[in-house]
Amino acid sequence: MSDPSDRPTACLVTADGDVFYGRGFGATGEVVAELVFNTAMTGYQEIMTDPSYAGQVVTFTFPHIGNTGITAEDDQATDPVAAGIVVRWDPTQASNWRAAGELDDWMRRRGRIGIGGLDTRRLTRAIRQQGAPHGVLAHNADGEFDIEDMLRRARGWPGLVGLDLAREVSCRQSYRWDERLWQWGEGFAAADPEADRPLKVVAVDYGAKRDILRSLAQTGAEIVVLPATATAAEVLSHNPEGVFLSNGPGDPEATGEYAVPMIRELLDQPDLPLFGICLGHQMLALAVGARTIKMSHGHHGANHPVRRNADGRVEITSMNHGFAVDAQSLPDGVVETHVSLFDGSNCGIELSGRPVFSVQYHPEASPGPQDSAYLFDRFATEMRTRRAD
Repeated sequence: MSDPSDRPTACLVTADGDVFYGRGFGATGEVVAELVFNTAMTGYQEIMTDPSYAGQVVTFTFPHIGNTGITAEDDQATDPVAAGIVVRWDPTQASNWRAAGELDDWMRRRGRIGIGGLDTRRLTRAIRQQGAPHGVLAHNADGEFDIEDMLRRARGWPGLVGLDLAREVSCRQSYRWDERLWQWGEGFAAADPEADRPLKVVAVDYGAKRDILRSLAQTGAEIVVLPATATAAEVLSHNPEGVFLSNGPGDPEATGEYAVPMIRELLDQPDLPLFGICLGHQMLALAVGARTIKMSHGHHGANHPVRRNADGRVEITSMNHGFAVDAQSLPDGVVETHVSLFDGSNCGIELSGRPVFSVQYHPEASPGPQDSAYLFDRFATEMRTRRAD
């Protein structure tokens, strides 16, 4: 008789009909979501708490997940947002001086499901070749799974197209942010209250990561964060010297139903600097008349090469998006500034002669390289130039 401890306690069923058995950890239960893969070697906690992963289960191609534990300092939102994770090896005991807890316990307390013991290389190849599938991830300590019902649910899930998730992950009311980037021996320092005339930034929260807000504060900005549904009048009532459009999840066209009219009103302010990242980039593109498209499997990782068209420089970037701006739809007066060297997709735009620009990738990294951190300084420079004028 086989050892009961060898029985699978978790199962992943995709709409394509593939069934994967493994060992469950974290919370028990079931979740239906889009299945994507992420190629980052570090930063699993930042990835799980990135609001852009709402509605998705993340397969990590790096096999060792959980070995550095959990620390509240790495959270990019109050709670994990990714619906679940798929890993090659079961999470091991944390071994890191910053660790304040274990991944398994953290996921259990936060209601997120994990499955280990899968061939993540095979799963990643399938996603790359066939596109990001819909799937059901289940964790049951008894090892009992209704495969037919899970397959039915996976095939019946409508997916992310047409789904506005930004409203769900956005803040409910405005708040101020003054915390700066983490520094060795200091932690997260607050902005200097004695600083002379800090830059005034309004950040529209479509699912903003905390390290993006910290990167803005690092430039000397005083930040007011507003919900995704904020109107142009509410934004302008704060007399901002610049407006930031944050990252976020879901279909940009769905979020654009309320975000695009607001951004167009802001664009009527000819000298107002605007900076967008990820979903904010897509919102800006829609506002100027471009289109967005659903990608086959998206870009998710911390090693994506992007070419800066102005000088040919290549930046290694952190990405997390399943939709992209259609470069062929960019109107006159909108310049394509960055292009993915993986597939040629659009990664940045700017408005000719105006302090308005955006990028598809994450210049704050978290996790990832910091090749593109200069964009926050560019935004600050645009605001200071406007102030000087």
